Formats: sequence, C-alpha cells, structure tokens
Amino acid sequence: MSEQLSNARLVKRLLFTVVAMFAFGFAMVPLYDVMCDALGINGKTSGTAYQQESEHIDDSRTLRVQFLATNAEGMSWSFGPEADELSLHPGETREMLFRASNPTDQPMVAQAIPSVAPSKAAAYFHKTECFCFTQQVLQPGETVMMPVRFIVDPALPQDVKHLTLAYTLFDVTDRMPEKLALSAVQAN
Repeated sequence: MSEQLSNARLVKRLLFTVVAMFAFGFAMVPLYDVMCDALGINGKTSGTAYQQESEHIDDSRTLRVQFLATNAEGMSWSFGPEADELSLHPGETREMLFRASNPTDQPMVAQAIPSVAPSKAAAYFHKTECFCFTQQVLQPGETVMMPVRFIVDPALPQDVKHLTLAYTLFDVTDRMPEKLALSAVQAN
C-alpha cells in the first residue's frame, strides 16, 4: 500500500514538473524582453510597421547613427555598410546601403539579424524597408547592394544622441533549400 502511495506522489510531482516546464517555456519571451530592457542589451527593432503620423522633422536635434556589420561563424560573405555612420534629424527618412558579396563557388542563402543600441532607442528606430525582412540569395561571385530605409521617431528621448544599427549575417543555406531551387529557376 505504501509503495502505491509513493508511486502516486511521484506521478503527481512529475506531472507538476511537466506543467511548470511548459509554462516556463511560454514565459521565456516576456522574461527575455524584460531582461534585455533591464540590462540594456540586444535592442530589438520594432516588428510592427511604422505609421508616420506627420512629416514632422525635429530640426533642433541632430543624431548620429552608426552602422556595424558582422558575419556569424561559418559565414564567408563579404558584408558591410557603404558608410560607417551618418547624421540626421529625428523624423527624417534616411537610407543606407550594405554591400554583400558571395566569394564562394556555391550559391548561398543568408539572413541578417538587426540590433539597435542603446536598447531604449530600439522602439524609436523604424525600418520601412530592409534586406533583413527576407533571406538573401547570392550566386557564386555575385555582389549586391542591399538598402535599409529608416526613420528615427522624433519622440526619441532627448538624452539619446547616438544610435548604433548592427547586423549579423547568418548562413541559412542548409535550412532554405527551396530558396536555392527557386533562385536557380529564376536565373535560367
């Protein structure tokens, strides 16, 4: 009888552990966002489309936007911005071109992941057009210029005078065989 009671307790504890792990999995995204906000890391840009309510440009402020580009481990492309930085007024629409080259003898698919620093500025940095919205396919030896068009919201806190938009480029060729097949068809 005591062995049955012990087994029943064990089953209840295991079920509780499974439910707790499942709940923790759902809580990870909000916890991650809170942690990033608190520590000022990994400034994610807004995932929603920016609706500029007016053509208001704040000429009284000048911001400096710096551009960084890095390759993730295993990515062999040459990748970087046309310029290291630019100055702008909040509310002004600007564009920066990034050059990407595939030096290999194989077609490749890449995905760029953006980050904005300081993290409190990320909510005010709005990309209206970006190569990071889709995967990029480059044929062997191909070079392309990829634009990012953006607006820094005039509501950006006054103490922020410098922003950094950083991209990390990942090789996703193995995960996107259909992209390679489609690009091969379009090339012929």
